[in-house]
Amino acid sequence: MFRVMLIPHDIDTRELRQALWSHRIGHRITDEDDGQVLWLMDPKQQDALAEVITRWQRGEAIPAPSASKPRPARHWWPLLRQHPVTLSVLGLCLLVFGAIAVWGDMVLAWLAIVPVGIRGGALAVGSIPDALAAGQVWRPLSPIFLHFGWMHLIFNMMWLWYFGRQVETLHGPLRMLTLVVVAGLAGNLAQYATGTVLFGGMSGVDFALLGYVWLMSRRAPASGFFVPQMLVLFMLGWMVFTMTDVAGLVGFGNVANEAHLGGLLVGLVLGWYHSRKSRLH
Repeated sequence: MFRVMLIPHDIDTRELRQALWSHRIGHRITDEDDGQVLWLMDPKQQDALAEVITRWQRGEAIPAPSASKPRPARHWWPLLRQHPVTLSVLGLCLLVFGAIAVWGDMVLAWLAIVPVGIRGGALAVGSIPDALAAGQVWRPLSPIFLHFGWMHLIFNMMWLWYFGRQVETLHGPLRMLTLVVVAGLAGNLAQYATGTVLFGGMSGVDFALLGYVWLMSRRAPASGFFVPQMLVLFMLGWMVFTMTDVAGLVGFGNVANEAHLGGLLVGLVLGWYHSRKSRLH
């Protein structure tokens, strides 16, 4: 998001909000100590935003957009250029999910954190050093692309898209890639340390993105990051809930809690570091 202007607290912005939404101008207004801050989601809409603001400041009527004007076609290429890491990771998760539907356990065995197979009628499990020695360097990270059901996939992709776009738009693809890789490794290794070998999901990365975006929004408001506090409370509450015995009683006991916690800690550490740099600048 991009900071546009500061509006005094005593100014009613309802008419401005309605006009911006009617013109399909993506925006957000946050309450800060010194006033209400207007943020623009897409810099390409800057001219349209300026026109609406000028009319609103003059007290003029703001006409609704013409219904006969054709809407511009949406193309994937500009979106991919703006969010390459987020879309690539999302696409990989969908591809792996489809592969599991076709080849089943073969994909799980290939992407699990350690080599697994059947030997003598029993489950044979390798180790990370064995996998690395065999050249299977992808295994410490690859479990983040595994999902075990539609709901698991949908919820993880929803949070990946929500938070990932903010990170890439405001801090670039390299920062997003760093968060995905570091949080993925930390979460997977934390889960593996508990003795679990068959696990997966992007949720550890999602919690890292949550921690990063939340700290940036709190400690460096001018950075443009935003996350509703109720969403933060919901996600943290859900993480704590799945760690309790009650979760198992209602069917949510088989959750990679250590991966969630490991990812969240990575996001908080990186968010603290980069928000501190933003404040110093």
